Amino acid sequence: MGAQTDTRSRIQEVAITLFTEQGYEATSLREIAEALGVTKAALYYHFRTKEDIVASLIEDRIEALDELIAWAGRRPRTAETRAELIRRYGALMTKGRAHEVMHFMDRNKTALQGHAKVDLMRERMGELMQALYDPDDPLPVKLKRSMALFAMHAAWFFIRDESTTEAERAAAGLQVALELADGSGG
Repeated sequence: MGAQTDTRSRIQEVAITLFTEQGYEATSLREIAEALGVTKAALYYHFRTKEDIVASLIEDRIEALDELIAWAGRRPRTAETRAELIRRYGALMTKGRAHEVMHFMDRNKTALQGHAKVDLMRERMGELMQALYDPDDPLPVKLKRSMALFAMHAAWFFIRDESTTEAERAAAGLQVALELADGSGG
């Protein structure tokens, strides 16, 4: 099973790179197989379609979000829980292929529109946002705390300052996210 897992992981890695660089629609299974140095039949053993590859990548992300949402659900809704939730989400963004998957999704919005797994991931993000506030919080507080997650994404995708490192952008995103999650003012 280890070799199969390694091969599957390698396929995901090459596919996400090609999907991001060339676009999802412009990348064929044949190109993925060629980049891997395997036959199309060998690729089919693990994934029958490009959509299967994308689904596998997003399923990994959904699983991580589910674990974080469950963790938050077992904790009191306090400032400490919110801060820890933000920190854990920040760690998820840099774990494994999470950053690459988010970048791929950002660059291929049109191709992924209506994709069932993408819609499911959006639902999970909504649940994660709701874990950051109390149902009776004023709307501006809910918005600030929800925006904490967007701040972390903005640091990766909207701030493209070449003079900063990924670690610096991640730290800045985390700092702003923590400030927003704490934002109690109405």
